[in-house]
Amino acid sequence: MSIRIAIDVMGGDNAPNAILDGCIDALDLLSPTDTLVLIGDQSLIENYLRGKDINDSRLEIEHASEVIPMGASPTVAVRQYKDSTIVKMAKLGSKKAEVRCDAVISAGNTGACVAAGQMHMKRLKGVHRPGIAVTFPSFHGPVVLCDAGANPEPRATHLWQYAVMADVYARRVLGEKSPRVGLLNIGSEESKGNGLAKETAEMLKRTPGINYIGYIEGRDIFAGVADVIVTDGFVGNTVLKMAEGFAKSIFQAIGQEIAEQDPKLAAQFAPIVKSIYKKNDYHEYGGAPLLGLNGVMMISHGSAEARTIKSAIRNTLEYVRGHVNDEIIARLNEVAHIEPHSLARVKPVITNQASANQGEPAS
Repeated sequence: MSIRIAIDVMGGDNAPNAILDGCIDALDLLSPTDTLVLIGDQSLIENYLRGKDINDSRLEIEHASEVIPMGASPTVAVRQYKDSTIVKMAKLGSKKAEVRCDAVISAGNTGACVAAGQMHMKRLKGVHRPGIAVTFPSFHGPVVLCDAGANPEPRATHLWQYAVMADVYARRVLGEKSPRVGLLNIGSEESKGNGLAKETAEMLKRTPGINYIGYIEGRDIFAGVADVIVTDGFVGNTVLKMAEGFAKSIFQAIGQEIAEQDPKLAAQFAPIVKSIYKKNDYHEYGGAPLLGLNGVMMISHGSAEARTIKSAIRNTLEYVRGHVNDEIIARLNEVAHIEPHSLARVKPVITNQASANQGEPAS
């Protein structure tokens, strides 16, 4: 099975060098027939490859003259920057592309990625709103959270679909045999929460094949209680940014405290602290799939480094080889009877709600 992956070379804080470095590092993950399509300024990419003395037939270049700014309004930018790397990337991931790509990756404007994905790649049959499923580390293993920024004002049917899709992702890509699915709420008691949470919970209780464990609280996220956490895009993105900042600060605090207590011990403990940090570093997971697209889009962190991109490519290959989208369609068909008919007929509209996060991706 040959896989073609289009990559936005110009997206992200450290583009283009970090993105290109990651692509080169990821060549050892590819089969002889796989291809990375590098989207960006052609002359810049050619000069980079020439400077690195890279001449690999698995690398192709697709020229794009524009880059969507990180702070640009998503839907406006997608329509205005028609020759941008994100728009070209999404078009290559479309089923209508003459020579299409099996997956696309970007560390650029998340909102623009979501908007371009829905506009050009469309949605899988039966999916109302795509959701970003980010995998983040915990001491008890990886946790999938969906949604992490694509849909800040969801309906219950959207959250229910996120649970079904994220469950498939956790099984197919992360190897979880029976992922524990929890619904993020302000309390674990059945009486807690708003109407959205209660309606979603009732749907999940009646969904066969889902290991639904009920409501979980914010303090449970890192406690190994659930493998899949479902929430709206506003809360999900806030949780991720908070967790990311806390992890960075706590490890800095540990290192500083050791150094102040005994400078000699600092050198001995440094490798241990670095090893623990690596196991709990978002860079190791690389990219978050936009579940529900009729194609595969991985959204990487805005501050992506070379290792982030390599990880994103690795995860993308596993997603495609795992036929995740086919399984999502099959599962949604199996449980379609759970969804209220009135909600099932709602047609989502692409608005500026396509993403609550117009800058960095959900990470």
